[in-house]
Amino acid sequence: MTISAGTTPNLHQQARILFVDDEPANLKLLYRMLRHEGYTNLVPVQDPRLVILTYKQEPVDLILLDINMPYLNGYEVMEQLFALQDPLLPPIIVLTAQAGRDFLMKALQSGARDFISKPFDRFELLARVRNMLDAQLALRMTHHQKDVLEELVRQRTHEVVTSRLEVVRRLGRAAEYRDNETGKHVLRMSHSCALLAKHCGLSAEQCEIILHASPMHDIGKIGISDTILLKPGRLTPEERVIMETHVLIGADILDGAETELLEVARTIALTHHEKWDGSGYPNRLAGEAIPIEGRISAIADVFDALTSERPYKKAWTVDEAVANLKENAGMHFDPVLVTVFIDILPEILTINEQFKDH
Repeated sequence: MTISAGTTPNLHQQARILFVDDEPANLKLLYRMLRHEGYTNLVPVQDPRLVILTYKQEPVDLILLDINMPYLNGYEVMEQLFALQDPLLPPIIVLTAQAGRDFLMKALQSGARDFISKPFDRFELLARVRNMLDAQLALRMTHHQKDVLEELVRQRTHEVVTSRLEVVRRLGRAAEYRDNETGKHVLRMSHSCALLAKHCGLSAEQCEIILHASPMHDIGKIGISDTILLKPGRLTPEERVIMETHVLIGADILDGAETELLEVARTIALTHHEKWDGSGYPNRLAGEAIPIEGRISAIADVFDALTSERPYKKAWTVDEAVANLKENAGMHFDPVLVTVFIDILPEILTINEQFKDH
């Protein structure tokens, strides 16, 4: 049993103490002294080559280490221990019959925290063992608190992200209630956006943001009157102008956000009707002046709209929709993105099947 946060002083005696000496008599003496004091988790090692193996079997709270040993000396054992890079590596007390200053300095410089001279003085031994265990207790408590804080931060971050995504989903649903489009369209469109973004070389983090931001591309339709939004026939030029303001309304709703997710959502809402040749709206952006999130969303949105049935139209076939993308590449759509989209069409169709309308 190792020392852990929350222990009381008498539980020091349950600490796991590893002591290494090639002399059996010294091991027996150390064992009797520590056992008599009440320490119960004692691990004697006579062969220094077994130290690392023994150490890895169970965490250790203190190591008593002889220096002059066959096969591996104490310095070499310490080198192996420090190579493990264990953040909770226990303190090491060197056991030595040599009292020379250079010898002791080398031991301390090699990583030892203290030393005990042979022959052992019982009171000195027990006092130094107790002091080192106190230090290890403090280290473990600090490490435990750090883990607790990191877990707390992780939980809070997860809660914030989850809450934010829930708000995003509900905003997307609010737009669906005002339109003839279904929630399945939003799922197909957003997953297609993320897939296209991935194959365009965007990072996993950027793809994740686009996945959650793109469902709000038409949030601005909340501000369009039903007479225009739900009109079954063709819009008049005046009505078309009003309908096009949904991108500005959406951008206004999402404006002032302090998170990257909502910033990207605003970009998509504002630019997914811009066209590669500059004939789109609202700002007549052209080419790469259109943010890539908007260019990606435009392709995914149009393709799904074409291949979906609506009360006012029948669904186009996949071949017809692909032909439309090719025909409008370089005019409506980024031609490079169209090529990528067609290359990954089988995966797009899998998404469509997964989230098909019933």
